[in-house]
Amino acid sequence: MSQQTVFRFPTRNVFDDLTSYQEAIPTPSRDEVLIKVRAVSLNSRDCQIATSKYPFAIKERVIPGSDAAGDVVEVGAGVHDFAKGDRVVVSFDNTRLYGPAKDVVSGQGGGVDGVMAQYIARSASAVTKIPAESPQSYSELASLVCTGVTAWNSLYGIKPLIAGQSVLVQGTGGTSMTALVLAKAAGATTIVTSSSDEKLQKVKELFSPDFCINYTKTPDWAAEAVKLTGGKGVDHILEIGGVGTIEKSLAAITQGGVIGIIGYLAQYDPAKIPNVLLLALGKEAVLRGIQIGPKCMLDDLVTLVSRQKLRFHIEKEFAFTREDIVSAYHALASGKHIGKICIVVE
Repeated sequence: MSQQTVFRFPTRNVFDDLTSYQEAIPTPSRDEVLIKVRAVSLNSRDCQIATSKYPFAIKERVIPGSDAAGDVVEVGAGVHDFAKGDRVVVSFDNTRLYGPAKDVVSGQGGGVDGVMAQYIARSASAVTKIPAESPQSYSELASLVCTGVTAWNSLYGIKPLIAGQSVLVQGTGGTSMTALVLAKAAGATTIVTSSSDEKLQKVKELFSPDFCINYTKTPDWAAEAVKLTGGKGVDHILEIGGVGTIEKSLAAITQGGVIGIIGYLAQYDPAKIPNVLLLALGKEAVLRGIQIGPKCMLDDLVTLVSRQKLRFHIEKEFAFTREDIVSAYHALASGKHIGKICIVVE
């Protein structure tokens, strides 16, 4: 039986616990496709899983990684929508085709094995075909799976973004920069916050947002955001910091606006936790937890980025070797990047 290289975390204390194995290339079942992985996109979640800081259950000896793009190399006998050679991406949660997630442990690279392998077999129902005319690289396509669907879900999942509205994204990581691209494509006014003038300058050069706020120089960035929106407040905010930034987000949001709760790692003083319920009530705001999104959203996202030929910034690509993958984890954890860190699988 043919062999492939697969990476697993037999223990999860440090990134260097990542271990390479030679395992059999899977044989697709009747309803599956076999995919040759071409690129894997890393997320903050991957770093948390690798160091046992992720708040949900993790499979023992897990194959890491949730975001993959590749080529179909074999189809099961019952599969009729895919053919050998199709470029594809795989949904984050293979069991979530529509609606809310059934649980928090079905995401690839966490509660089930992920995509850090040369070949993966997946149910055809969890796979999205990339139109032949799509200009995006495999790394760009892989980045749509987690950060792309998260951004899409935040902007369109409950109260769809409308042209002329405003969107504020926190930081310059993958989800925020993907949301920035989508918001600009929708005709929204865009605001980016960061603590680094250097990063904000690069964001201006790469993405041309309408406004940038350095929150170390402008601590009351919420008031500045309200000012920039003519006193109205922001229509959509992607909340990356969690408890540490939610009070400012609620101050910045417009009446009836939507805050997508995505991250939770910002530092905060437990003695100064804001009364979130009262603040949300005062703004009639929607605070909505975002756990990526269903496969149908990935389908819609792929359709949009293909038709509009949207491009996404890949900060750096690493090789599919243990040393390079560990380096990719360190690069992501450093927080110095803008956009995405990816691994190219040859």
